[in-house]
Amino acid sequence: MGFGIGPPEMLLFGMIALLLFGKRLPETARSLGKGLTEFKKGMRGIEDDFRSA
Repeated sequence: MGFGIGPPEMLLFGMIALLLFGKRLPETARSLGKGLTEFKKGMRGIEDDFRSA
């Protein structure tokens, strides 16, 4: 069995996020996106260090 997130689950998640964050939702999503980007950059740096070693 696989774990899949379909449209109904995404809609439910969106509604919960809207209730929790309200007007701050765009700001929160932007911060989350920046954090994820920084995390990916860090992982890429670690992978490059392993490849060069």
